[in-house]
Amino acid sequence: MGRKNNVTFSDIAEYTHFSKTTISRYFNNPDSLTLENQAIISDALVKLNYKENKVARILANGKTEFIGIIIPNMYLHYYSEMLNQILSTYETFGYKFLVFVGNENDEIERQYIRELLAYKIEGLIILSHTIPSHELAELSIPIVTIEREDQYVSSVNTDNYMGGIQATSLLFKHQCDIFIHINSPTPTATPAYGRVRGFLDVCEQNQLDHRIIYKDLGSNYETTQKQLQEIIEELEHDYPDRKKGIFISNDTHANTLLNLLFRKHGRLPDDYLIVGFDNSPVSREAIIPISTVGQQIDKLAFEAVSLLVDQMNERKKRKPMPLTEPVHKVITPILFRRGTTEKDGT
Repeated sequence: MGRKNNVTFSDIAEYTHFSKTTISRYFNNPDSLTLENQAIISDALVKLNYKENKVARILANGKTEFIGIIIPNMYLHYYSEMLNQILSTYETFGYKFLVFVGNENDEIERQYIRELLAYKIEGLIILSHTIPSHELAELSIPIVTIEREDQYVSSVNTDNYMGGIQATSLLFKHQCDIFIHINSPTPTATPAYGRVRGFLDVCEQNQLDHRIIYKDLGSNYETTQKQLQEIIEELEHDYPDRKKGIFISNDTHANTLLNLLFRKHGRLPDDYLIVGFDNSPVSREAIIPISTVGQQIDKLAFEAVSLLVDQMNERKKRKPMPLTEPVHKVITPILFRRGTTEKDGT
């Protein structure tokens, strides 16, 4: 049989001497065929130069090869880098992505989920915090969350507690006089609260003078700048001439804090040491590279998509065995020592 522009199931059936039903099963339910027959059909597709009609396949089996993503915002560099890493998994897993930015509005996010389900997505990755996991678990598709409350759904998270220990221990090593953790209000059920616990444990075990500043730092530059400017004024009023070790919740806010100090003093004052969290690109690109706890964002993204694909593939089997309870994977953080703490090269 010579090659032609549009190879059909009938052409493949004729070439392999299988029925059209068998060819259809190869595309829609390959586990129903023996490995030998799968190999025969796969070889025929190459030799016939078969080009799959994606639209026809979606109409035939309802499988779109789309994954939905809901992300809180694109302001924090952590989220933009996470999205970049998730999208890069297409080369490994072959799934495409439909992305919505939630902007911390639960009703809007519910609308986005309805829209994604209407597009017949096969799975959902959620990084936003607004919709509780028990509600997400009621949806009819596999779900994996990243760094948010996850009691009823599968998740991939950083070991935030270890990260909090790493950041605070680094400041302790540099013999700061006052230890300060700056964070937005953080519910105890979220993985990120582990950063607070790690900070507190190091400070209390070593009887360090410490303070937590909870303040909504916002999801845009103007709000963040205003709030951090107020914090700087407060710190310089309350702790003049004291070496201040500051552990701040993410690298975007750490970079803004660093820039504000530069504007005020023309440099990073000797009595400020700063450690961020996430190791997003801004931490390396800052005016002084920022010491930070690296979340291994590439691994978080890959493991989240891998875990989701495993669940989606299970549903495609003749006798699927869905999860009886959520799977929670934890990724170890890595401390990066840079210029905002290693001022003397040590």
